[in-house]
Amino acid sequence: MPPTASAVPALETVPFALPYAGRQLIGERLAPATPRRELLILHGAGQARRSHHAGLRACLAADGVASTAFDFVGHGETGGALAGSSLASRVEQASQVAAMLPDGPLALLGSSMGAYVALRLLERVDCSHLALVVPGVYTPQAFEVPFGPAFSALLRQPSSWHDSDAWERLVAFRGHLLIVMAEQDEVIPAEIPQRLLDAAVNAASRTVHVVPAAPHRLSGFFSEQPVAADAFHAEMRRLLRREAV
Repeated sequence: MPPTASAVPALETVPFALPYAGRQLIGERLAPATPRRELLILHGAGQARRSHHAGLRACLAADGVASTAFDFVGHGETGGALAGSSLASRVEQASQVAAMLPDGPLALLGSSMGAYVALRLLERVDCSHLALVVPGVYTPQAFEVPFGPAFSALLRQPSSWHDSDAWERLVAFRGHLLIVMAEQDEVIPAEIPQRLLDAAVNAASRTVHVVPAAPHRLSGFFSEQPVAADAFHAEMRRLLRREAV
């Protein structure tokens, strides 16, 4: 039975255009009247954009979670060229958006490249809940290299991610952790999520959710597999219902 009108929480959508390096970071905060958790969502590379998380955000809003998402420079409504941007730039963009949010502990969701951005952001924000979705990690040598041929050359080096600083950054994390893996991920080696899980020795809780038969690009898969999408949404609800420590 569908919920009655009175059972559906009132939601407020607040769009923003935040100046950054001569452009405007375009995004919005979707929030119920009295949110119990604040979530910042960081999308990945390629064709990724904030709209890919719309279904998750609506589900979480109904569960009392406010979410903020934006398009990184070179993506979606923010637009612009990727040339000149970098992992370091993405951390700065995310940091500036995080600074706009209400005070208090923040939950982070990083997808693919966004997972590494989230790990880098841990030293700048008070993060109580962390979701790493099909997480990519990178050698520190790539952090300030502009996206383009030089960046790609670093990534093509065999197992360049082995010396990533992601592991040590996660060791210090004391909140609740969720790692989401795609069973047929053709981009992220299975060793990466496992090593991230092993590194999180001080986390208050650690959970791994495997999406059966899924490729790396989960947004397209979820649009065609609503049962898998619902299972992922349920894991996110469970994560964000855990009490902050």
